[in-house]
Amino acid sequence: MGRKEEDDCSSWKKQTTNIRKTFIFMEVLGSGAFSEVFLVKQRVTGKLFALKCIKKSPAFRDSSLENEIAVLKKIKHENIVTLEDIYESSTHYYLVMQLVSGGELFDRILERGVYTEKDASLVIQQVLSAVKYLHENGIVHRDLKPENLLYLTPEENSKIMITDFGLSKMEQSGVMSTACGTPGYVAPEVLAQKPYSKAVDCWSIGVITYILLCGYPPFYEETESKLFEKIKEGYYEFESPFWDDISESAKDFICHLLEKDPNERYTCEKALRHPWINGNTALHRDIYPSVSLQIQKNFAKSKWRVSCPLLGSGDWWQFPLPGRADWGLSHYVIPGVQAWNMSNSSLPVQTWHLP
Repeated sequence: MGRKEEDDCSSWKKQTTNIRKTFIFMEVLGSGAFSEVFLVKQRVTGKLFALKCIKKSPAFRDSSLENEIAVLKKIKHENIVTLEDIYESSTHYYLVMQLVSGGELFDRILERGVYTEKDASLVIQQVLSAVKYLHENGIVHRDLKPENLLYLTPEENSKIMITDFGLSKMEQSGVMSTACGTPGYVAPEVLAQKPYSKAVDCWSIGVITYILLCGYPPFYEETESKLFEKIKEGYYEFESPFWDDISESAKDFICHLLEKDPNERYTCEKALRHPWINGNTALHRDIYPSVSLQIQKNFAKSKWRVSCPLLGSGDWWQFPLPGRADWGLSHYVIPGVQAWNMSNSSLPVQTWHLP
């Protein structure tokens, strides 16, 4: 629709023979299978950025990078990390990203000391606003989870930012079919291998809201196959005593987002009008003791920090192989294809299939 030339990322890349002539590398922020993220300072302006360095490799799919760039170029929202620039050398692609320095959502909750439903409501309101903007622009994130929600600055009133658009998709026909996402946050229709729509993002927001109010996920099982079955059934509970002090309004809000039928599930627009978000029903009662304890118990960083949130992940799933504790959460799994360990390349490649 008149955007073909604009969306061609090859016309937007700046060629470089030495990226260090443009940026001073200060520290490593994260690393992945094909990329590293550095804190850098632009030599001319002195501004700080996060520089995502993607090594060119036959194993790396340029189409995934092109998709991520096309999505990031198209969006501009106060709660979404910004792609500032892109460079290319003979060996690497370099994505210059807005620096998000306020830390991860769970870390901020644990640091607070006092935490209420209203605090959670304000976070979800920002997430809904950003995702509503994405959906209005024909973009589905497809991998919303707490690890991809960062604070812009360390200040107490900092905005929340959505990061990691490696799995995002520009919705054209209105439906998608590629199975992708992070287990525990994936909508039932994706696991059922049915065509799906932007409603999958709203399901993920429902899961995040649930976690923010109790500190543990609504769907949890010891094996992936059992987890997937529970999600496909759409079965979850508000267990006592963890939910005893949570408002009925909050539970109602979650129920509308964790609706198994995507056609009945709340859209972002409807969710933003719910009284738990737009009214005064979110309680100010301190739930920090219970929630913080459960977050530490169920989301220890060794379990939930898969990779730097600024690192894209292509169309890959990320979770442990059954019976392989040595693989931890530091490997990627491509459904129906292969899995390999990023930290120990001598381990054998394994094949895994969706249940």
